[in-house]
Amino acid sequence: MSGDVSAVLAKHQHDPTRLVQILRDLMAAQRHLTPQDLTAIAKGLALPRGRVEGVAGFYSFFATEPRGAYRVLFSDSITDRMAGSVELRQRLLDAFHLRLGEVSRDGLLSVDVTSCTGLCDQGPAMLVNGVAIPRLTHARIGAISALIRASSPMEWWPENLFSIHSHIERRDQVLSTPFERGEAVRAAIRRGPDGTLEELQRSGLRGRGGAGFSTATKWTACRGAEGRARFLVCNADEGEPGTFKDRVLLADHLELVLDGMTVAGHTVGAKKGFLYLRGEYPFLVQPILAALEERRHERWLGSEIAGVPGFDFDIELHVGAGAYVCGEESALIESLEGKRGIPRNRPPYPVTHGYLGQPTVVNNVETLAKCALIASHGAEFFKLRGTAKSTGTKLLSVSGDVARPGIYEYGFGVPVSQVLADAGAERTQAVQVGGPSGTLLSRSELGRRIAFEDVPSAGALIVFDESRSILDVVESFAAFFAHESCGFCTPCRVGTTLAAQMMGRLCHGRGTRRDVKDLARVARQMRATSHCGLGSSAGNPVLHALEKFRPSFDKALASHEVVPSFDLDEALAPAREVTGREDEGAHLTEEAT
Repeated sequence: MSGDVSAVLAKHQHDPTRLVQILRDLMAAQRHLTPQDLTAIAKGLALPRGRVEGVAGFYSFFATEPRGAYRVLFSDSITDRMAGSVELRQRLLDAFHLRLGEVSRDGLLSVDVTSCTGLCDQGPAMLVNGVAIPRLTHARIGAISALIRASSPMEWWPENLFSIHSHIERRDQVLSTPFERGEAVRAAIRRGPDGTLEELQRSGLRGRGGAGFSTATKWTACRGAEGRARFLVCNADEGEPGTFKDRVLLADHLELVLDGMTVAGHTVGAKKGFLYLRGEYPFLVQPILAALEERRHERWLGSEIAGVPGFDFDIELHVGAGAYVCGEESALIESLEGKRGIPRNRPPYPVTHGYLGQPTVVNNVETLAKCALIASHGAEFFKLRGTAKSTGTKLLSVSGDVARPGIYEYGFGVPVSQVLADAGAERTQAVQVGGPSGTLLSRSELGRRIAFEDVPSAGALIVFDESRSILDVVESFAAFFAHESCGFCTPCRVGTTLAAQMMGRLCHGRGTRRDVKDLARVARQMRATSHCGLGSSAGNPVLHALEKFRPSFDKALASHEVVPSFDLDEALAPAREVTGREDEGAHLTEEAT
């Protein structure tokens, strides 16, 4: 067993549930995971080697083949592309005579893409050895090329390269209300678990991760479930392109979120909480760890919080490794347990059978921040904003073709048109609300309102002006889903690949009417039969674009004939030859296919 493996296993106390964290630490210590490493880890954790290898191969930030001493990953999200990432990426490749995905002969550099870095308000962006660099320009690429060529240690690189801005453009209830560490926890102690739950119920708070489920109902179900222990999970794995609100909350309002987690733990009876942070946010790791340690020192975490006997609760930070699907709550729990992030069958739901099979509440970062606000100021204060069915405010991550990208907080019910005006959008053609899995709005729909009863959103608005090709947008989203499919179920695994291929043909002038027909069929099939909600929504961009921007598809057709991209009847010819059949029943008709 190598020294690196031994040290990492000892750090994590040979705990198999920490396998993802173990692999992350080992990747940080060396360029890739060798077969010997995987064997040693499996032995040290008493796990089948196949399970360790499966986890190492599942997460995109892990590498089982050699990578460069500098591993560069350019964000390939639609907003980064719109900001010129493809040209900047090519400049770096040309400087080192590389192709995408290659490792330089001297082992110095490898360049590839990642789906999104969560820096859509300050792209184009990249990760270098996991460290984020925003606001890329040709000058910055030139400087980075020189630093890499000189083998300069990254700790010597200019600090301004790594500076991340919050870009809070509009504040409302959450972002403007003063808050002190422990304030919400003290209020929850005064009310007691029953009173806190009642206040949460009266507030009407619904989950801000996109689904909009009643937070009080979720907490009540977990609290009343049978189990040896209860757990609380903060889902900070915001992987939807265009979404970065949780990043800003954790950077600028961390105490509000941590108070919200502690209030949740007190209310449902959990002794342990997890903050699952997306792997693209390494710059938040040390501030979060420092804040957790300070809270323990001041007795806002740990045993007998605030001196209350029996009130024991602590928070552990887990960092993801590049898997969009882990934003789905059951996949996130699988990852917390040291497994591949494959969504579970439901029911049972996490509130009764979650982490280690025990009752578990999984809440979004913004949801927990609002729980702290409700605990501190009460339900009536919270309900001053919003609508009857969508109480409170919503944080929106606005990016794309706007003059002022950033975070905007509004009371629910705000018209999309107002958000666009405040952000400085002009000549808007379309808006993608809620990320690729959300809703595509056309120009005629900009009067619609952000609310659960109209246009729900996890918090992203990507704006496209008249200069953009809707087909390019949909192709980017289709490629994203194909890349991020966990591969578990056939409808999503195959459907996302087919959709990406067909959109590619259409965008490059090789599409036919059959492609358009098959696109709609595949998208509907994914929606109806995929294993989890992420697969079910993967066809949304295609279906919405076909409904609202059909002329864009028709103009792109190379042929208006229904020419099949794959002839299934012809593919069955060898089978007919073997069986000696050429009768009508041995052939597939257009109706049969």
